[in-house]
Amino acid sequence: MPRIAIIDRADMNAEQARVYDVAKQTTGIVGGPYHAYIRLPKVFEACQHMRATLAAGPLSRREQQIVNLAVARHWNARYPWYAQARNSLAVGIEQAVIDAINARKTPSLADARERTCFAVAKEILADKGLSDDSYAAAEKTMGLESLVALVATVGSFSMTCLTAATFQIDPPAANPTPLAE
Repeated sequence: MPRIAIIDRADMNAEQARVYDVAKQTTGIVGGPYHAYIRLPKVFEACQHMRATLAAGPLSRREQQIVNLAVARHWNARYPWYAQARNSLAVGIEQAVIDAINARKTPSLADARERTCFAVAKEILADKGLSDDSYAAAEKTMGLESLVALVATVGSFSMTCLTAATFQIDPPAANPTPLAE
């Protein structure tokens, strides 16, 4: 059960309703941590904008999903894990990769960029940064713009995960790939 009440659309003030309606019409994403963000409509909008900006950036959808899975796993964020596991399957990430990340293991990834996305996300979260060797290897594999997008995705999605975890916003009961304990 969430620590905060979920505000029904009918009970939102004018500004909350405006940003909710725009999100519903454009991305459809109004659940999970957005239940908390709706209390601060400007934060809600900023998160929507950041998500859209990163989604349109240089990382592929698979690369973005691998980063998001690593971040959700790190923060033990149940709702984001649910959403990202589902999205990952939709973009062709194998269940075995999702299961490995869920079990806190390094997944078997054939693509060098995907391996780098996982390794960089994991190291940043565990060590609060990248070693010089990891940075050099990541920049060589990804290129500077993609590396910037990767780091920004780790940070942005960490905020999403921390919000969902702190306010205990849980996934639906019919979650096909629950976060391992």
